[in-house]
Amino acid sequence: MKLKGLVWFFTVALIIISLWELSYTWVVRSYESDVREQAERLVKKAGNLSPDEKTALIEAKTDSILDATKDKAIYPVFGTTYQKCKEAELNLGLDLQGGISVTMDVALDGLLKSLSNNPQDPALLKAIGSAKVLKAKSEENFITLFSNEYIKQNGAGKLSTLFAGPGKDIKVTDNDQAVIAKIKTVAGGAINQTYKILQKRIDKFGVASPSINLDQNKGIIQVELAGIKDPERVRKFLQSSANLQFWETYRIDELDKSIVAADKALQNYLNGIAEGDSTATKDTSLASKNASPLIRLMNPVAPQADAQGRPQFAPYFGQVLMSDTPALNKYLANPIVKGNLPANVKFMYGMEEKAAKGDQRFFALYAIKTVPGSEKAPLEGDAVTDASQQYDQMGKPSVNIKMNPTASKVWARMTAKNVGRSVAISLDDMVYSAPNVNGPIEGGDTEISGSFTVEEATDLAGVLTSGKLDAPAKIVADQYVGPTLGKEAVKGGALSFTIAFGVIFILMLVYYNTGGWVANIALILNLLFTVGILAALGFTLTAAGIAGLVLTIGMAVDTNVIIFERIKDELAKGKTYQQSVQDGYHRSLAPVLDGHITSLLTAIILLYFGLGPVLGFATTQIIGLLLSLFCGILVSRLITDIYTNRNRHFKYSTVVSRNIFKNANFNFVKFRKVAYVISFFVFALGIAAFFNGFDLGVEFKGGRSYTVAFPAAVQNDDVRDDLEKVFGDFPVIKTVGDNKHLNITTSYKIDDADADADVQNKLYEGLKKVLPNVSYDEFVKNHIQDRQSIQPSISDDLKRGAVKATIFAVFVVFLYIFIRFKDWRYSLGTIFTLMHDVAVTLIVFSFFKHVVNFPLEIDQHFIAAILTVIGFSMNDTVIVFDRVREYSRDMRGASKETIINKAINHTLSRTIMTSFTVFLTLLILFIFGGEVTRGFAFAMLIGVITGSYSSIFVGAPFPRA
Repeated sequence: MKLKGLVWFFTVALIIISLWELSYTWVVRSYESDVREQAERLVKKAGNLSPDEKTALIEAKTDSILDATKDKAIYPVFGTTYQKCKEAELNLGLDLQGGISVTMDVALDGLLKSLSNNPQDPALLKAIGSAKVLKAKSEENFITLFSNEYIKQNGAGKLSTLFAGPGKDIKVTDNDQAVIAKIKTVAGGAINQTYKILQKRIDKFGVASPSINLDQNKGIIQVELAGIKDPERVRKFLQSSANLQFWETYRIDELDKSIVAADKALQNYLNGIAEGDSTATKDTSLASKNASPLIRLMNPVAPQADAQGRPQFAPYFGQVLMSDTPALNKYLANPIVKGNLPANVKFMYGMEEKAAKGDQRFFALYAIKTVPGSEKAPLEGDAVTDASQQYDQMGKPSVNIKMNPTASKVWARMTAKNVGRSVAISLDDMVYSAPNVNGPIEGGDTEISGSFTVEEATDLAGVLTSGKLDAPAKIVADQYVGPTLGKEAVKGGALSFTIAFGVIFILMLVYYNTGGWVANIALILNLLFTVGILAALGFTLTAAGIAGLVLTIGMAVDTNVIIFERIKDELAKGKTYQQSVQDGYHRSLAPVLDGHITSLLTAIILLYFGLGPVLGFATTQIIGLLLSLFCGILVSRLITDIYTNRNRHFKYSTVVSRNIFKNANFNFVKFRKVAYVISFFVFALGIAAFFNGFDLGVEFKGGRSYTVAFPAAVQNDDVRDDLEKVFGDFPVIKTVGDNKHLNITTSYKIDDADADADVQNKLYEGLKKVLPNVSYDEFVKNHIQDRQSIQPSISDDLKRGAVKATIFAVFVVFLYIFIRFKDWRYSLGTIFTLMHDVAVTLIVFSFFKHVVNFPLEIDQHFIAAILTVIGFSMNDTVIVFDRVREYSRDMRGASKETIINKAINHTLSRTIMTSFTVFLTLLILFIFGGEVTRGFAFAMLIGVITGSYSSIFVGAPFPRA
């Protein structure tokens, strides 16, 4: 083997890197487990608590201790702090630790109205209405749909008269194409501004690894926030419109007594001391960690004396580290803290700032005066008529705003009242500026200055403009996974992974004797490298990603199965061991590469078309396939050569496997006519399946889906009848796992994106009979374990993407086989094989949807399974094709039937073994992997079985023509 030194280098380097990256996860998990145990011990001293109170207090204490020790060195020897280790650990997706995923649509209809000369123009409103209808069924962007409809309804050449005006970029002389181009430019800017606002908002949540992605053409923004436990707060926060507000502020001397009282009360709460209890035993170590929890995070800024000794107050109340914002937000929301503060105080963060030294980032914290019970400020941003980036007197970037006459008078009175004090100017609950008022400001022209760069000032001016243009982002699809369901997914994924690894490990030894150790070492390194690379690159591991790892276990050993079977063939020809190994690896290279490339192509297509957790599966599969080539070919060859150079040989069969398929001599081609008849009925049933219908998941049909936990088993029919009374229609109800968990899907108010709270309340009303004495808050917190909402426009888009992905995958595989084998007949066999495999899977999901006791839904996981089957089924097919091509060269004069039969018989052992290893891992995933991946595993099981059949009986005989 050539380049042994290079293979050694990469192997050792990958081992070191993977272990190093994964060590952070081990250190963090170990430390957090110790802290959790410490918190549980402390809670036991708090007296009698209800289970909910106990859980809440344990979480509060755990968070408090972790926050207090974030700068503690927890990594042995290297002394890395908890916070740094936490940032470097392997991230878990929201389906494993709970959280929320949302898809937001930036509405551009308001932008069009604002750009027009007459927002109430009937022709404008009609075209916008038509464009909204078409958007649900088209992939075109909204501006294109609008312009097409307007021109169709009113004739060409009239767009400029609708949008042109003095001071505008659009001129009366512009043709329709020019107007459309300029509007698209403005719309693109508005979409980007919304995207940037959402990024800044998300930073405030303090989530370890938030994900936010923009589809510029569609105006779609996708956000994933793992670990979030308050989905309603997230939804409200993300959907709030860009709202500029002007506030009066509190000085620190006006709140010092209240803050001290709130801080003391919070400290007692965290230490488990009841209010007024002076006899409680105190834990001194915990007390020191919880000392001044509120003040410590707020870092209040004391006034500075001027030359005359008069106190000068900072415009902000304190300074908060970015890493402390989650804990502070939690404390400020605590009723104990709220009860000790004035009813009209509201704390807001300022813009992100960087410390003069080091890489720490922080926010200024402002104490805002509000009107109790109202979110409105004394002066609102709807009074702003214009905003632009300028430079202040010091030459620093600033933003100038202009107000209408009425607002100008309000602003003059407000500034006159606050001479010598600061007023805060906020946007979306973030303070951009808090100038000190030297005197009344009249005329309405106001400057917002701060630590702006030119780009930031320009962005702020653009944000204000987009707010004025009314282009908000609305949630059109979301999914919330509760922490309980996440823990179950982790448990199921870990269990299935462990069992699958153990079974395949033993199978390799039982079937391939000492050669099995080579495959097992390659498998261990493959899995280690895959997870290590995921951690190193900052990828997020999802439940689908764990399914990808389990599938990798089966597919990784397939490389060695193909190689070992070829070595056995060469040994059977009477060659020496060294020559058999040499020829076995050499002649296995082509089919191994072909199988991996087809699987990689379908995985890349899935990565491109997929959304959410499915991306985790595609990512894991791509990395696993690439590493399978490295470990299965290069590393295993390295191990074999080391062993051989010591004059020792591996054995590749045992008493169990020695004679299996050894003298196989079946006439497969003779059976082809029967196979064709079977395939004809398969295709006929496949067509019938479309008439019989499928159980579409909420992703593909739209609606709202809830997974609800009950304390005892319930009857589906009774629940369905109760919910029909409140929804006005029968919801779709499926059992999840046992009769204590139901998945409830309803189309009630499906077109109303803002009706989530109403639908959830109706669900609560309908379930009162089976959940007596449960409050609404308890229902939301403890019984809704998963929630998903998809608007029809997004579900249609997902369906189109799924169809495109499947067709594109078949075409790509067809093209690759054609290029690889340079014969259209091989490609034709491929097409029939893939169509056959997909058809059988669809048939099962259509006709057995009401037979099995688990959901057979057509959703993104199903599409992931179909694409994976398309790639995997090519493994066996390509092996047969490759052997047919080889024998066609070596057996000139032999009939095609003879060549094909010999090729299939001689590859039968590896065909069965490669399918069997993957089948075993999928069966284990199906049984032990949990509800999240059960439908995916079942679809894959069907695909693997039918893929093995079609590789032998459907695709292989085609090259005989």
